[in-house]
Amino acid sequence: MDEKFLIHVEIADKTYGLWIRRDDEQLVREAAKQLRKKINEYRQNYTKSELDMKDLLAMVALQLSVYSSQLEEKNDTAPFTEKIEQLTSELEMYLEGK
Repeated sequence: MDEKFLIHVEIADKTYGLWIRRDDEQLVREAAKQLRKKINEYRQNYTKSELDMKDLLAMVALQLSVYSSQLEEKNDTAPFTEKIEQLTSELEMYLEGK
């Protein structure tokens, strides 16, 4: 069941209608909630400066991009895959030699 339906989420003081899969509803709503939370944190930390919503969104986007990059680095399995392939090759060569 890959039907999409319309939900409305608020981000940066504006409501957006999004067509999403039902399975993704909780994830999308939680993501929007986290965005609102981060925007409010930056608002509170920079109340004396002249930050508009565009600045706040840029700061939140940067923070989330850094976090995403850190997760990608942690989940990089290439070194392990390469080592497994090397060991498999060595094992195959050893078994062929017998």
